[in-house]
Amino acid sequence: MKIYLVGGAVRDRLLGITPGDRDYVVVGETQASMEAAGFRAIGRDFPVFLHPQTQAEHALARTERKSGRGYRGFVVDADPSVTLEQDLGRRDFTINAIAEAPDGGLVDPYGGARDIEARVLRHVGDAFSEDPLRVLRAARFMARFAPLGFTIADETMALMRGMVEAGELETLTPERVWQELSRALASKQPSAFLRTLHDCGALAVVLPEVDALYGVPQRAEFHPEVDTGVHQELVSDMAARLAPGDAVIGFAALTHDLGKALTPQDAWPRHIGHEHAGLKPLEALCTRLKVPAACRELAVVACREHLNVHRIAELRDETLHDLIARCDGFRKPERIAQLALVCECDKRGRLGSAEAAYPQGDLLRRAHAAASAVHARDLADGITGPAVGAALRKARIAAIAQARGPR
Repeated sequence: MKIYLVGGAVRDRLLGITPGDRDYVVVGETQASMEAAGFRAIGRDFPVFLHPQTQAEHALARTERKSGRGYRGFVVDADPSVTLEQDLGRRDFTINAIAEAPDGGLVDPYGGARDIEARVLRHVGDAFSEDPLRVLRAARFMARFAPLGFTIADETMALMRGMVEAGELETLTPERVWQELSRALASKQPSAFLRTLHDCGALAVVLPEVDALYGVPQRAEFHPEVDTGVHQELVSDMAARLAPGDAVIGFAALTHDLGKALTPQDAWPRHIGHEHAGLKPLEALCTRLKVPAACRELAVVACREHLNVHRIAELRDETLHDLIARCDGFRKPERIAQLALVCECDKRGRLGSAEAAYPQGDLLRRAHAAASAVHARDLADGITGPAVGAALRKARIAAIAQARGPR
């Protein structure tokens, strides 16, 4: 049985990083011969099997032929005559089209090792344009590999632009867009995802609310980067730095300023009320992409409240209490820590501010901890009914005032 290690495991080893899943391709076999050897079939769309001992996935070498529009319109051929080179040729990028034989030798018909050395993301062949999901995958790979110095080959970017212009990305389902977006937000450099999609025109198709931020100016004294789209890239990268791998924080950071795209041009570069204006496009984005509730809820809170947190030192004690309550911080205490972190990403996601302190976050967490330590059982005896809520609010406001100290 001819078995080769393929894909990400080979790529990552050549990059000198810890490989993830190990996937294998098997040449010259059939489903019957695989099952006779003890492999268990699990593939629904194409022949994939689990190894009887290691449970590692083994797929039969296959080719794919375009049969319809979109990323689902393919006919798979896993005939035993399909060669390893043909199987590698259907893959997206040359760096993913390398196989490793059991003796450690590489099979690299498309120059993937050379592109790894040159730090170039390049498509394998013209069949790349048959699958619109690969545009998002290119951007997501950039979010992961841009810190290593990767760029996208000019011819690959040109192909991606052509796919966007042809309307191919309109066939992508919300679930697949969210899957790629959430993985990019959990990567090391989400800005590379945004910039790649923006440069090829895809961001306007899959995330028009975010794309609309590019070219919108802000006040230079607060935002030296001026362009709101550039600010958003910096904020997303700061979220990846302060909350690595956390797509919930990443999504809230991504969407906190959507309202700035709605500011009338005659009001630029000010964006009065943008935090409330951003709630409508945020809701539209979340509904369209079927964003999970945890991501949606934090994003709404961060969009609505980030300016209040930035000016928290100016808020009255009762206003600060009501902000915490409005965020459901007494029932969901983790939300306040998340909000503080997103706001810190916003404040530090500006040119020259990456290492700036953010005392507002500490104050919010301190006030929340003090107020949360007060419970209804701590109130004086004899208080019943609606008076309990009023007394609890008063006691928590007093706790916040004590935690803040003299003002």
